[in-house]
Amino acid sequence: MKFVDEIDISVKGGDGGNGVAAFRREKYRPKMGPSGGDGGAGGSVIFTADENITTLIDLRYKRHIEAKRGENGQGSDMYGKGGADTVVRVPVGTVMVDADSGEVLGDFTVHGQEVVAARGGRGGLGNIHFATPSNRAPRQCTPGEPGEARSLRLELKLLADAGLVGLPSVGKSSIIARISAAKPKIADYPFTTLIPNLGVVRLSPDESFVVADIPGLIENAHRGAGLGIQFLKHIQRTAVLVYVLALDATLENDLIRDFDTLRRELDSFEEGLSGRDAIVVLNKSDLSETRDIAPALRAHMATMGLRTILVSAATGDGMDELKRVLGEQIGIRKHSGADPTSATGAFPARE
Repeated sequence: MKFVDEIDISVKGGDGGNGVAAFRREKYRPKMGPSGGDGGAGGSVIFTADENITTLIDLRYKRHIEAKRGENGQGSDMYGKGGADTVVRVPVGTVMVDADSGEVLGDFTVHGQEVVAARGGRGGLGNIHFATPSNRAPRQCTPGEPGEARSLRLELKLLADAGLVGLPSVGKSSIIARISAAKPKIADYPFTTLIPNLGVVRLSPDESFVVADIPGLIENAHRGAGLGIQFLKHIQRTAVLVYVLALDATLENDLIRDFDTLRRELDSFEEGLSGRDAIVVLNKSDLSETRDIAPALRAHMATMGLRTILVSAATGDGMDELKRVLGEQIGIRKHSGADPTSATGAFPARE
């Protein structure tokens, strides 16, 4: 399934049905009074969060959504039927923004959460409402009100407890494959992940957390370079950042420069983003020719209050420590046997 995390659509509530002017015409009972009923209310467009959906692709080819209009009123005091609501399902983690005003209309963080995006119009009044002692045969009635119309922008921001960030080809996908049941694409040649991946990390039957693998960042990602600006928003909700550096660099200064680049790009995208709780992971520790620079890097990160963990995605070394430290910093959620993705709308967490 193609991953779509931004979409522009328009929505419109159903128009209300018209009220009618009618009079009773019953046999043997002439000159009866007004009997025009009200029109039915138009349906509303309602968005609901669904943990079973992982992308906005279903809305890509349906850019205009409109609810049903209400039926017109009828004689004999019969009211028109209300229009049916139109329910649109979106992934948990979706943010709904009014495209014209920029107002956030809804932030879907829980399965089943609902937001009315466009209300239906009220039905018009029939002439039964206009009868008075001095006007016993009113011919007035009112039309139904038009439904509310909006232009919306939907943005999907993945919900994860920890986010792996790093330059391309540093082993983020390999790490998430090691510590969770996620199965991202991994190859023995340089390439970068094109979509975010989520994995559920289980420490025990009732203790788990969700980790996101964010596509590789490069310098000036916040300005649109590479894929970074498209996916940086997915780490805005994470509680802990995991900076992944690869020990295949030959110089300590190279890795420090890479680390500074990552922090700079995060802060350029959102001020203070790099200041969140974080740990540093030094991958490829199985390479003996570069492992010697790890102590100096650990000391450098310690001066900034950051804990450093040495791992090897190739051999699995250090993965248990990584899971334990992440669990401690996140404050492990208790799922009591429930599906972890039900709390996060994870994409595409595989159990």
